Amino acid sequence: MVPGKLSFEVWGLKGEESGGAIMIFANMKVPEKVTTLNQVWQVGPSVTAGRFDKHDFAPENLNSKGMLNLIGDHNVSGGAVDSRTKKKNIHGVLNSVSWGVLFPLGAVIARYMRTYPSADPAWFYLHAGCQVSAYAIGVAGWATGLKLGSESAGVVYSVHRNIGITLFCLSAIQMFALFIRPKKDHKYRYFWNIYHHSFGYTIIILGIINIFRGFDILNPERKWKSTYIVVIASLGAVALLLEVITWIVVVKRKSSTKPYDGYNGQSRQQPLNM
Repeated sequence: MVPGKLSFEVWGLKGEESGGAIMIFANMKVPEKVTTLNQVWQVGPSVTAGRFDKHDFAPENLNSKGMLNLIGDHNVSGGAVDSRTKKKNIHGVLNSVSWGVLFPLGAVIARYMRTYPSADPAWFYLHAGCQVSAYAIGVAGWATGLKLGSESAGVVYSVHRNIGITLFCLSAIQMFALFIRPKKDHKYRYFWNIYHHSFGYTIIILGIINIFRGFDILNPERKWKSTYIVVIASLGAVALLLEVITWIVVVKRKSSTKPYDGYNGQSRQQPLNM
């Protein structure tokens, strides 16, 4: 291996080989009044011309770091959370709440509450408030992701990043639906419904997919991923139950409102308007 110049003073270098592994020992000069040092370690795949080749960027590689405590009874601490990890956690929480919870919840409110005339217009305000809040939180999470990307030269999660950019663009267009929403009897309302529903369901699907990709990248404790699975599964179960109830209500409502008119002294059933 070719020795390299470090940013701090090192002396007393020596190495030992045992069982195919090489251990390097050295004395290091610690800056004055420093009580802790960040440490990182890696597993390289090979050595070329006396230099280590680039390591992998799997979650276990990116999380191979800790804090060395120079005072006190405990010398090594792997549980300390550095500022970069905090940013990753904030990014994950914001996006999970936005794309993974609030957007699906807003869709459930719109689809099932509007079935009941007594819920109008409350369902609309709840739906709009939920989606606008989700968009605002999602934009904050997206911006945090861009910041993390700019600080991580050479570390690129192409699929996760591209889905995030797509979500931002689709949700921005979706927000315009609130301002260009035609009246129910307008001739363009049918096309507005197609645009609004297709964009909405696409955002929900891509958002959930990207959240799980984020879990694989961040590699948090298993309880966080399990908690989100329980939340989204519960929301899906509620939506499925409401879907059945809504269809029952709609079918009963149609069967109880069959119009008739008189024709040659007899009653004749008119076709239902679908």
